[in-house]
Amino acid sequence: MPKMGESITEGTIINWLVSEGDSFDEGDIILEVATDKVDNEVPAPASGTLVKTLFQAKDVVPVGEVMAILEVSEEAKSSKSVETKKTVSSSAVENKAKVKRPKPTPASTETSKSFSVSNSNTFFSPLIIKIAQEHHISFEELARIPATGNEGRLRKSDVFQYIEEGRPFKFAQPVAQQDPTAYRIPQLKFDKGKGKVIEMDRMRQMIADHMVYSKHTSPHVTAYVEADLTNMVNWRNANKVAFQEKYGERLTFTPLFVEAVAKAVKDFPNINASVDGKNIIVKEDINIGMATALPSGNLIVPVVKNADTKDLKTIAANVNELSGKARENKLAGDDIKGSTFTISNVGTFGSVMGTPIINQPEVAILALGIIKKRPEVIETENGDEIAIRSMMYLSLSFDHRVVDGFLGGSFVRRVADYFEQFDVNRKI
Repeated sequence: MPKMGESITEGTIINWLVSEGDSFDEGDIILEVATDKVDNEVPAPASGTLVKTLFQAKDVVPVGEVMAILEVSEEAKSSKSVETKKTVSSSAVENKAKVKRPKPTPASTETSKSFSVSNSNTFFSPLIIKIAQEHHISFEELARIPATGNEGRLRKSDVFQYIEEGRPFKFAQPVAQQDPTAYRIPQLKFDKGKGKVIEMDRMRQMIADHMVYSKHTSPHVTAYVEADLTNMVNWRNANKVAFQEKYGERLTFTPLFVEAVAKAVKDFPNINASVDGKNIIVKEDINIGMATALPSGNLIVPVVKNADTKDLKTIAANVNELSGKARENKLAGDDIKGSTFTISNVGTFGSVMGTPIINQPEVAILALGIIKKRPEVIETENGDEIAIRSMMYLSLSFDHRVVDGFLGGSFVRRVADYFEQFDVNRKI
């Protein structure tokens, strides 16, 4: 498994493009690998034949682990003798083959439909816990999964089978409910209707899991403010052509938003945090994630790293590069890692405002509505007057476990202040 980024420690095999016994040329794509939300193609290091695959589709493989045995062609051997010294011995092949993930054992139809599950499983191996963490499965939910191991222990095949069935016991209640007044989720049979059935792709499934996990984890509260962006809009319109001629970069509103948000995060560092049990981790770096729509309609969050230390030219270059990669589905693993605070420009799609879901493990996310011209009452030297202004609604969703109304409201107000106090005489 090749290393596909500094923070990447493992990858999931999507599918093999070459079967055992097939030959290939150097540079041909042998398989596709997924790391978090980004898919990667793994090319052949040399011409040859695929002798044996040690892992199958959907297997999670650590970086550096041997995934397959290749037989290098004679031409490749003569030109790349150094690589042939790295041939894996037959004993190593056997050892690697032993760690091949077994296919999940099918569960009975009756089990998958039943919600009468008792909390009987109490021991979970480190492997089971790791799988549960990857799929955001709680200990309570693990205890509801039917176990087929010795002495009622849960096997990884049980967990994978449960995930494939759609996690039917995610919201199940214990059978032995002592309190008759306690709330129980009703076993309703909804009429889903008839129509075209579209299977979620892998990314959409991950987004769904992430969003549901975030809502279950963080008590969301949303604060709203309104900002007058007239100065920022006029400055940007007057300088966007000169900016591109001078730096070779498009000047959209996003770099201006990122710059202002990073300044506000620096003013209120506790908004730049995550929760670890009963501890709050206040991040040293200010990395601004930008919720971005892919051509497929799915969502991804590329990250402008250390945004508070960069000038507008550099931020614009980062934003343009990441946006271009997103449009072309070329984002690398490191491009979407390390976000500490996220913004979502819902105004791009014409929305007046939004109530965004927190991008875990962050504690807040800011939605920026459409910039809309409308008449506003403003104070002038001659008193109150009505003028046409460019207005925007900002909405901050925050995790009420660690962010209270004072911090959340003060932060989003500070962002609005930076928008409104934009220097119209600023030089590019």
